[in-house]
Amino acid sequence: MEWTDIKTTVPARFSDTAEAIATGISGGGIYIEDYRNLEQQVQQIAHVDLIERDLVDKPRDTVTIHLYIAPDENFAEIADLMRDRLARAEVPFTLICEGVKQEDWENGWKQYYHAMEIGTRLAIVPSWEHYDTQRAVITLDPGMAFGTGTHETTALCLETLDELVEGGERVLDIGTGSGILAIAALKLGAAQAEGIDIDPMCVRTAGENAQRNGVQQNFQVLIGDLSDKASGQYDIICANIVANAIKALVPDVPALLKQGGTFMASGIIDTRKDEVIAAVQATGLSVQQVKEKNGWVCLICANLAV
Repeated sequence: MEWTDIKTTVPARFSDTAEAIATGISGGGIYIEDYRNLEQQVQQIAHVDLIERDLVDKPRDTVTIHLYIAPDENFAEIADLMRDRLARAEVPFTLICEGVKQEDWENGWKQYYHAMEIGTRLAIVPSWEHYDTQRAVITLDPGMAFGTGTHETTALCLETLDELVEGGERVLDIGTGSGILAIAALKLGAAQAEGIDIDPMCVRTAGENAQRNGVQQNFQVLIGDLSDKASGQYDIICANIVANAIKALVPDVPALLKQGGTFMASGIIDTRKDEVIAAVQATGLSVQQVKEKNGWVCLICANLAV
C-alpha cells in the first residue's frame, strides 16, 4: 500500500514556523530533516568521523518537513492547504509530493509518543496506551490527528486552559485543528465549546476526536471563519495559529469576548511578539501575561472594557 510523502523544504530560519504549520494540518506522521546542529549532536555520542559522508554533506541552510499521508486521504488537498498557510505566513518554500511504500514507520514512530502530563489537571494519552491517572485524560492518535500537545504552542495553550477553566465556561477555539484545546476545556469543566476552522479535514478530525473523548454533545465544530460562524459571547477564546492570522482576526475578538473574559493567542514566534501585542492592544484588549517556551509565545489577554 502506497502512502504519499508531502516534502516541503524551507530556509532554516523559517523552520519553526513551517513546523508549526505542518503540525496543524498533518493527516499522518511527520518527519523533519534538520541538520543544522549535526556535529554538536554527534559529539555527544560519537566522533564526527563516524558520520556517513552523505549525512555530513546534507545542507545546513534548509530544513525539510515530510508529511506522510495515508492512501485514503486526499493528499492534494492537504498539499494545497500547506502551500496556502506557508504563503500566508510569508515563508518561502518548495513542495513536492512523492509516493512512499508503507513500511513499519507508521507503527514504529509510536515508540516516541507516550502519556504526557500538562499543568496540574491534564494528561494527553495516545490511543494505544493505557494510563492510570486521576487527571482529566485527552485521548488522541498522534498518527492521525494534528495538535497533540507536543509542540510548544499547544503545550502553552493547554497549560493556560488548565489555569483558567473553573467550570461552566463557554469556549471558542479559532483554527481548532485537532480540537485538542476545545476538548481540553470541556474535560476541565467548561460547559460548551465551539471550534472553527476553514479546512473541512480539520473539522472532521476535531469531530472524531470529540467522539473519542466523549465530549461530542457539548462540542460544535464549524467550517468557516470567525466573522461568519462565531455567535454570542464567550468566556474564553483561543487562537493557536500564526502571527499574521492573529493580527487579522483580533479586531473581531472584543465583540465576542465577555467582559472579564480571556483571549489566548499563541503560535507566535518570539521575534514577532511585539507586533502582535501592539495589534491586540489596538483593539482595547489588555495583555495580562506573556508566556514563552523555546522561542514561542502565548499572550493571555483580557477584555476589561466596561
